Amino acid sequence: MLAPTLLTLVALILLLSGEIRAHAPTIRIAKPLASTGFVLAGLAAGGLHSGYGQAIMVALALGWVGDVCLLSRRTVWFTLGLLAFLLAHVALGTAFVMRDPALGWVLGSAVPLLVIALTVRHRLMPYVPSGLRRPVDAYVLVISTMVALAVGAAAGGATMLIPVGAIAFYLSDLSVAQDRFVEPTLRTRLWGLPLYYAAQLVLAASIAATSIAR
Repeated sequence: MLAPTLLTLVALILLLSGEIRAHAPTIRIAKPLASTGFVLAGLAAGGLHSGYGQAIMVALALGWVGDVCLLSRRTVWFTLGLLAFLLAHVALGTAFVMRDPALGWVLGSAVPLLVIALTVRHRLMPYVPSGLRRPVDAYVLVISTMVALAVGAAAGGATMLIPVGAIAFYLSDLSVAQDRFVEPTLRTRLWGLPLYYAAQLVLAASIAATSIAR
């Protein structure tokens, strides 16, 4: 996984440089490269050799698609990106179910996640276009469920990389929502992008950790 991880990290540095300089050509090149790195990392971790790995690979591939869509700020591309990431979270949730999550932990973690979801919704909705409100609601529900399943999977004995990656992904999504709907700021992207790519690499690494644990 070393070479793909380095590809993501180097491309991420270029991406952040492009964001700081507001240089669109650098961003358009660096972002897909960084995302390609985490897809290759998943393959290197054995992503095609188990049901869990295959589900994670679907999520990583959909993340790549979503990242490319979000290069545009047009609503149609944002909507397609939102759909790609929603399906990525469904794939992640499916992967975590394969790890036999502890139901009590899933239900227990769902309570604070519901509170957070309602708080986020209350903050976002005044800024979200009417046509995107239901998709955003669906997205918040799906990512909250994904995190709850990740916590349950770890409580059931799966690698801790699963909740670490899932929570980091969840938090990076909040940065995207803040940037797209509330106020686009460089500061938000400077913490959201590294967190997002770290999440993808951690989830890719969970494939190998899961294979070792079996």
